[in-house]
Amino acid sequence: MSALKPLPAALALAAALVLGSTAALLYTGTSRAADEAPADTARPALTVSTARPQRSSLPLRLAANGNVAAWQEASIGAESNGLRLDEVLVNVGDAVKAGQVLARFASEMVQADVAQARASLLEAQAVAAEAAANAERARSLQTTGALSQQQIQQLTTAAQTAQARVESARALLQTQELRLRHTQVRAPDSGIISARTATVGAVLGTGTELFRMVRKGRLEWRAEVTSTELARIQPGAKTRITAASGAMAEGTVRMVAPTVDPQTRNALVYVDLPPKTDFRAGMFARGEFALGSSDALTVPQEALVVRDGFTYVFVVGPQQRVQQRKVQTGRRIADRVEILSGLEADTSVAVRGAGFLNDGDLVRVAAPPAATSSLRNSKENLPLALTSQALTATI
Repeated sequence: MSALKPLPAALALAAALVLGSTAALLYTGTSRAADEAPADTARPALTVSTARPQRSSLPLRLAANGNVAAWQEASIGAESNGLRLDEVLVNVGDAVKAGQVLARFASEMVQADVAQARASLLEAQAVAAEAAANAERARSLQTTGALSQQQIQQLTTAAQTAQARVESARALLQTQELRLRHTQVRAPDSGIISARTATVGAVLGTGTELFRMVRKGRLEWRAEVTSTELARIQPGAKTRITAASGAMAEGTVRMVAPTVDPQTRNALVYVDLPPKTDFRAGMFARGEFALGSSDALTVPQEALVVRDGFTYVFVVGPQQRVQQRKVQTGRRIADRVEILSGLEADTSVAVRGAGFLNDGDLVRVAAPPAATSSLRNSKENLPLALTSQALTATI
């Protein structure tokens, strides 16, 4: 009986050994499983959509700066000398027609001169009529010998002199009538008054400027273009012009200046602006000349990432890892941007989500919208029994 007493202690010791061995085995198995786990189980950083560069036809445009000016500006001055300006009928900004009265000078003195010239003409005509009658009678008596040949010649000369005085008086009358017409300042052409210096009550001399007018209301954009680009612009080319105020218009090249400024090496290109626009003479404006189109490699604008002043795209490799590439961009149209260098046509670039990527990130490429929609349509066309079986199998 005494030999059986140590048995419970031995059983307890054996149980402890078994538990320890089991725990050691479990720990060893867990560690081994952790060590044998594959190293490439990194999760993708982001799900992105991809696209390949496309060949697109982009317009060729040449940008330039310049000023808006009047097509032609007329200077309207006083043609009467020493008369008082009595009335001004138009102001700056008024649209006028050819022949419209713009201002009037005091005409009382000129009207008096016209009346005097008219009276002088009538007197000269009366004298000339008498002289002509005397000459006619003298010629009728030439055969009778009542008058000598000298007397007849004198009467004939007197009649011719009187007729010359008539012509002189008529010319003087026309001159005075012209002065009377000049008391009314008229527009030489249709247009818009751009400046006014006329002041009521001023006594002005001949040639003093009263108004300036933009002929026909036509404006033009005078663009400055370098001599190296001048040959690319031809008359008739379309131009899109934007003023500093935000006004926009479509113009047409009328002519290219035949000379180049020797100081700036720039030449002027004259572009006709359409009528009734928000442009004003003297405005600064920027524009683009349409020079045709050319093929270009383009990517969606969303695929471009600007960092540290440079432009990048992320090329998606075969292992779903992205590679950052620096590119040089060019023209833009709608949501497409031209790539000048740094990208090949057969590469695939990340589009949606590109702004959140870094070089070397692992990504998941989303299925194209077309493939997703076709898959959805194929599921919708499956028979109901087959769809139910697939649903049961999935569950």
